[in-house]
Amino acid sequence: MQNKGIIKFAAIVLALLSLYSISFTFVAKHVEDQAKEYAKGDPIKERSYLDSVSNQPVYPVFGHTYSYVKQREIPLGLDLKGGMNVTMEIELSSLVRSLANNPTDSTFNKALKNAESRLINSQKGLIPLFVEEFEKLNPNGKLAAFFATKENADDIKLNATNQQVQTFLEKQANSAVQRSFDILRTRIDKFGVTQPNIQLQGGSNRILVELPGVTDADKNRVRKLLKGSAKLEFYETYDNSEIFPLLQNVNNILAAKAPKTTAKSSAKSSSTVADSTKADKDKPALLSAKRDTTNKDSAANDALAKSNPLFTVLSPATYQAQNGQQSLRPGPTIGFASETDTAKINAIFAQDDIRSVLPPNIKLLWGVKPISPDSKVFELYAIKPSGLNGEPALGGDVISNARADFDQKGSPEVVMVMKSDGAREWKRITAAAAGSPQSEDDNKSIAIVLDDAVYTAPRVSGEIPNGISSISGNFTVDETKDLANVLKAGKLPAPAKIVQEAIVGPSLGAEAISSGLISSVVGLIVVLVFMMFYYNRAGTVANIAVFSNVFFLMGVLASLGAVLTLPGIAGIVLTLGMAVDANVLIYERIREELNLGKSLKVAISDGYKHAMPSILDSQVTTLITGIILYIFGSGPIQGFATTLIIGIVTSLFSAILISRLIFEWLLKKEMPIKFSNPWSDHTFKNANFPFVKRRKVFYLLSGTFITLGIISIILRGFSYGVDFKGGRTYIVRFEKPVTTENVRQDLNETFGVVTEVKTFGSADQIRVTTPYMIDSQVDNADQQVEKKLKEGLSQIKDNPATIMSSQKVGPTIANDIKISAIYAVLLSIIAIALYIFIRFRKWSYSIGALVALCHDVLLVLSFFSLFNGILPFSLDIDQSFIAAILTVIGYSINDTVVVFDRVREFLNAHHAKTDNMSVVINEAINSTLSRTIITALTVIFVLAVLFVFGGDVIRGFSFALLIGVIFGTYSSVCVATPVVVDFLREGKKD
Repeated sequence: MQNKGIIKFAAIVLALLSLYSISFTFVAKHVEDQAKEYAKGDPIKERSYLDSVSNQPVYPVFGHTYSYVKQREIPLGLDLKGGMNVTMEIELSSLVRSLANNPTDSTFNKALKNAESRLINSQKGLIPLFVEEFEKLNPNGKLAAFFATKENADDIKLNATNQQVQTFLEKQANSAVQRSFDILRTRIDKFGVTQPNIQLQGGSNRILVELPGVTDADKNRVRKLLKGSAKLEFYETYDNSEIFPLLQNVNNILAAKAPKTTAKSSAKSSSTVADSTKADKDKPALLSAKRDTTNKDSAANDALAKSNPLFTVLSPATYQAQNGQQSLRPGPTIGFASETDTAKINAIFAQDDIRSVLPPNIKLLWGVKPISPDSKVFELYAIKPSGLNGEPALGGDVISNARADFDQKGSPEVVMVMKSDGAREWKRITAAAAGSPQSEDDNKSIAIVLDDAVYTAPRVSGEIPNGISSISGNFTVDETKDLANVLKAGKLPAPAKIVQEAIVGPSLGAEAISSGLISSVVGLIVVLVFMMFYYNRAGTVANIAVFSNVFFLMGVLASLGAVLTLPGIAGIVLTLGMAVDANVLIYERIREELNLGKSLKVAISDGYKHAMPSILDSQVTTLITGIILYIFGSGPIQGFATTLIIGIVTSLFSAILISRLIFEWLLKKEMPIKFSNPWSDHTFKNANFPFVKRRKVFYLLSGTFITLGIISIILRGFSYGVDFKGGRTYIVRFEKPVTTENVRQDLNETFGVVTEVKTFGSADQIRVTTPYMIDSQVDNADQQVEKKLKEGLSQIKDNPATIMSSQKVGPTIANDIKISAIYAVLLSIIAIALYIFIRFRKWSYSIGALVALCHDVLLVLSFFSLFNGILPFSLDIDQSFIAAILTVIGYSINDTVVVFDRVREFLNAHHAKTDNMSVVINEAINSTLSRTIITALTVIFVLAVLFVFGGDVIRGFSFALLIGVIFGTYSSVCVATPVVVDFLREGKKD
């Protein structure tokens, strides 16, 4: 074996990196266990403890903080951790109307309405559909007549073509989606959820939001938070010098209320302010008055906290003057605080006795971002509302345009343009803020506030008479783009609606973790025992490779920050079965070489060498399906695809290189190596089953089953999951077993529509699917549906029910998921057939592979239609089923390619004219039969374990995989290769 040194070095480096990446999860878990022990069941105390150690070193040797470690642990998906998954869709129709100043033209509005109707079943976006519909209704009409307004004058002229208008609208739509994304991200960051995830779904107007830990009680607050329209406002401000005496008064009141003796205080959270702002070069003395929180003098710290309870958590905004003295910093910023202390400060100012000493026309708001990217310190602003009800000086709807630009010196700035009515009021506000024209000392700031968070508070240098303002400062280009987007939030309304939603309760998540761990452990044990049982000592070598594969797989997942989902665990379990595939190929080839009389050392070398093409071909085809699944899948299914793809790579490394190093070591030590036990030594040896001769029998069997399946599909159809047909699904658990028919009748009466009720796992748990109000645009539609559900469930007497999880999929997104699934399956089949053609250079092999793949897909579809409602578990067609189909395609072609490789090898060896091609190909099939059956058995074993122990959520998924692998193994031997025989003969006739 060449390059052993390099391989050993790579293995050691990969092992160390994997260990390092995985270690973050264990360190974070250790800290969280300490927090649980400290809190003794109190979640507030537990959260407080974790906040206090957020910036404390917890990682041995390297000294990484808990915050750093937590960000790098293996994140759990919502199906394991519990929480809320929401897909938001930006309503672009409102944006289009706004850009045209809400026209009353009947053609315009009808075109937009028609486009919204077509959107449900179309792959095109709303903008191109709108232009198409307008041109249908008015072939000679010009959209520029609607959009060439004063506000859009820089972008659209009256003579613009409809195509130019479409380009303009699409640009504005993309901007609106990005703006909504930024606003939602800010809102979610403020919501206080640990490790939230928000991402734009490329090429669409949808935004995915994942909120771990959100419970059923929080969901209405989350919906309101996500769907609320952005509120942009302009406020006048107070100067720091005006507010500081009030802060001193508040501090004194709090000190007077403090008890005479106080427990030892934890200053950890406050130290965040002192430490994290030391690197802020723009404000070197900003927090220099902050108390020392190194805890070297605990008594002094306690005394300071007692005498200055407010200033312990809120650092006054000061700077070091030229005379070396601390002075109040000018401007609207009145203090700085660690993120962990902001809630505490809010609570202080909400106290009745504190509110009574503050003027009614003062509003304290936090900055939207930390003062520097690497800190968690926020500014507190003093805002001056107008009027008795605390209104802003100006609303955001006065903005007509905002853009990122550069000033005369080339520095980034934001140009803001106001409508005529807003410009007049802006002139008055800026004149008042600018103060005396002869001095800058009395210049005040105007705060730009979105959703009660201050984005910036620029100082006004002079009256702005024409409504065109520039906002300059120490901005980066990206910051000016973000601010311009914020300013447009008031101008261009683009409401967001929830089109898909899933809520998983924490108890269901805990059960999923338990099921996943059990299935993983049992699956691993089954594979290990079988390999030792069948391959003797060589099986032990394969088991070491399997262990290293799982270790490397988890290490790579951790280093990439890949989210571990329940289907992801299923991918790991499946990888365990497929990981031995390469070892089986190698071992079977070594056994063949030994039977030819070669020495053990030569047989091992030749076995690895001759097995390599089949190994690479089989893994590449599986990799193709994994990549396609990742591209077209979403959420947990992407987690499965990620695990599958990484598992293929780590399996190859472990099976080919790690196992080879072990064999080299065993040979060097002259230790005995056996590749079989006495009973398995002759298994499938000299097999001579007439697969090719009886191929027409197999064609008839498959054709009959598929025909029956097609008839069933036409007459009975499928049971579609909610993500394919739209609607709401709830997992409901009762205290005692229930009859689904009784529940169905009660819910049908309550909802007034046909409701699907199925047993979900045990007899006390059901899954309810209803289309009730799925098309409703009412804000509280989700609450109304849930209220109706609880009303219907309450009719089941003396058997209380609990909603464990819920899912909602709108009709538009359901159609998109369905179409994406079809594309994914077709693209996988075509891509694999193309790879086979490139690899084998004969179209007959591609036809054989294509027929086999279509055969497998049709068999699984037929089975799911024929046995739906007969088997005691769900056979739904949903995203998980599509993931299973694609995996089956990858596995099936994996088997088929191995057979094809041996067929090609035999045909090249038996090239004499006297050789009968059918006999040669049949010998090739029989020569790989041992590998085909052994690999199938290992995968079937782990899938059976996954089916039994994996839990109710993935039972249908694991069953589809199970029967798919059985059908795939059958087709590789009995269908794909015989089809090649028939087409090779046809090719020779031609």
